[in-house]
Amino acid sequence: MRHKKGNKKLSKPTDQRIALLRSLTLSLVNHYRIQTTDVRAKETQRYVERLITLGKQGDLHARRQALKLLPSPDAVKKIFDVIAASYVSRNGGYTRLIKAGHRRGDASPVTIIEFV
Repeated sequence: MRHKKGNKKLSKPTDQRIALLRSLTLSLVNHYRIQTTDVRAKETQRYVERLITLGKQGDLHARRQALKLLPSPDAVKKIFDVIAASYVSRNGGYTRLIKAGHRRGDASPVTIIEFV
């Protein structure tokens, strides 16, 4: 069954939501650790783990699918060559979420997402 397979709406229209997930993923790939709100971190985790799974497959079709999800050739190359290579023996769970308290301005819960 495919119930509940969609992603959270994050109170944004579709194009803005996709752009947000792509930018958070790009930041995570570049810096290996970012800080964001809880819901955004959970959705970014799903997005990144999908990309790393494609990176572990390593073929041309997987690379093209990854470029469709994250249209940054340098980041996709880094995912396929560096990041996915370090998770060859691991079946999922490539990132971890660490609760970091609440943001000062609006008291929204903040989470750190990083690679394991």
